[in-house]
Amino acid sequence: MTILARLAERSWEPASDRDPREPEGRPSAGSVGLTVYFAVAMVMFSLLGAAYYMRMGLHAAMGHADDWVSMPDPPLLWINSAILVASSLAWEMARRSSAEGRAARASLAGAALGLCFLVGQWLLWRHYQMAGYYLSSNPANAFFYLLTALHGLHIVGGLVAAGWVLTESNPAHLRLCAIYWHFLLFLWILIAALLLST
Repeated sequence: MTILARLAERSWEPASDRDPREPEGRPSAGSVGLTVYFAVAMVMFSLLGAAYYMRMGLHAAMGHADDWVSMPDPPLLWINSAILVASSLAWEMARRSSAEGRAARASLAGAALGLCFLVGQWLLWRHYQMAGYYLSSNPANAFFYLLTALHGLHIVGGLVAAGWVLTESNPAHLRLCAIYWHFLLFLWILIAALLLST
């Protein structure tokens, strides 16, 4: 393939529409898009984590005893974490499954567990609000609600992708969806570690 032909090619075309002489190692447009999405999400959550530590450090440096009050970690937080781990495992089973029916069942289980995680997070918010941990009470509360809300929006995006995967039988899309759910678990571990470190 000449240089001009490579410059004029459309990388968003499905692999089946590409020239069979094209190198096999080239990533699909979906893989590239997901990698870029992960990079953007990691930058966003990293900046929020840095702001969290800076604000917490400012509180310690200025000696404001009543300004930063860390939230407790009720059992529901750990239950939700276990549900998200189970969801990620179900997606991994779906990704590794060679039988289409078994992959569909595992994908459905992964999506259902993801929805359970969202409901659990809403119940956790209700628990905190009934205990008096409101968004405007102190900066630690505001960071908790912001980080968990952003993660929840990513979960909603994962559920939309799961719905799309469940309506078709494309192993490449199933693989990308499973990777996305693993990324959601990774983000949740980072968020939980950040929030529980104070």
